Order: sequence, then C-alpha cells, then structure tokens
Amino acid sequence: MNPLTNIKNIKKLGEQELSANNKTSWHDQYKDSAWIFIGGLPYDLTEGDVITIFSQYGEPVNINLVRDKESGKSKGYGFLCYEDQRSTVLAVDNLNSIKILGRTIRVDHVSNYKAPKVSKNSEGTTKKHRMNDNDKN
Repeated sequence: MNPLTNIKNIKKLGEQELSANNKTSWHDQYKDSAWIFIGGLPYDLTEGDVITIFSQYGEPVNINLVRDKESGKSKGYGFLCYEDQRSTVLAVDNLNSIKILGRTIRVDHVSNYKAPKVSKNSEGTTKKHRMNDNDKN
C-alpha cells in the first residue's frame, strides 16, 4: 500500500473514533488489565529477550513465557504485565504483526489474566511475582 494512502486511512480511522458518539477506543475495554498476550515468538527467545523488546513501550513487571513441563523449551507464546496499563495500548498498536527472527508475532490485550500457581520448582523472583499477583486476585 502506498504510504500516503496508509497515512490517510489512519487519519480517517482517528476521525471515526473521535466522532463515534462518544464511544472510546477499542482499547478501552481492557483498561483494567496491564497484561498482554504475545504469540508466535521464536522458540529460542528467553524471558530476557522478550522483556528487552517490550520494554521500549513501558516497564514490564512480570512475564510468563509458557514452557513445556518436561523439556522446559518455550512453546512460542506467553504473557507480559506492564507496570502501567497504558503501555499495553502502545505495545499492541506498535508490536502486533512485527517480525522477530523471521517469525511474525501477535500481540493482543488480555482482559482477565490469572497468573499460574506457584510451584515448588519456581525460581525465587518468579515465585515472588506470582505470589504478589495471586494476592491481588
């Protein structure tokens, strides 16, 4: 698509949102959650790699990179919590559909994320974060 056409389309969408009978952005339905879903990640990325990528839009305070229970290898998706919910809007808008190491990732809001229970094998920092999250619920 022509870059000028793309700019015009974005401007048109912005005007539609502003004039939509006082309706707010679609992001507003997720205003109570600072969690995002990240899918399609390359399997060899670590939690640190994901935090490095996503920290450009806010301060990540928790990450749950889903791993296989037996092998410990990443399943290619996870959940990340920001300190400020407004960072989720920036991350979803700017990082959805980007390519990382040749794979297109998906980034979306999560409305009711429940952190996994603390297991006996959890690391100290992970255990602390998950205990704090479970106390909030």
